[in-house]
Amino acid sequence: MDINALIARRVRALRDAQGLSLAALAELSGVSRSSISLIERGESSPTATVLDRLSAALGITLAALFDQPADAPSPVSRVADQVTWTDPVSGYVRRTLSPAADPALQLVEVHFPPGQRVAYDTSTREHDVHQQVWIIEGGMEITVGEERWTLASGDCLAMRLDRPITFQNLTDQPARYLVALSTAPMSPRRTA
Repeated sequence: MDINALIARRVRALRDAQGLSLAALAELSGVSRSSISLIERGESSPTATVLDRLSAALGITLAALFDQPADAPSPVSRVADQVTWTDPVSGYVRRTLSPAADPALQLVEVHFPPGQRVAYDTSTREHDVHQQVWIIEGGMEITVGEERWTLASGDCLAMRLDRPITFQNLTDQPARYLVALSTAPMSPRRTA
């Protein structure tokens, strides 16, 4: 399946399901109306940053943008059916490992080229999203808000997606890591 066609259908279906106009989604996401229109027509290869902004505005994780809708989701995700997407700017490749049957937990494998960087705004979301990154090969520098960690093979970092996050491979070797995302409704805030 063409990945841009999959993204186009998902963004349009999610926008329609929430009753959002192009202008409303543009305002919520900070992505221009014309860019969203091109994405929904499958005429654009959006960057990771743009997809992160759209997913946050739609109240889902970035990984959920790659879900393939099914009448009855299977509890098995076969390797031949797993969606792979390449960021057109950095060249990082993400493969959705999880079956669509469990949207509360998502696993993603990432191959990150040497010398590349991707920054996410990680806007306010309707759900509380926690993420863990486990380095399988190579090394990555990950910045969450003002905190920075240098991770090597075997290291695992847990974070909440509520601040800007930057992934950077400062080495001359590719990195490979697993991302685990869990989603829960936001806890009500207490007032004094």
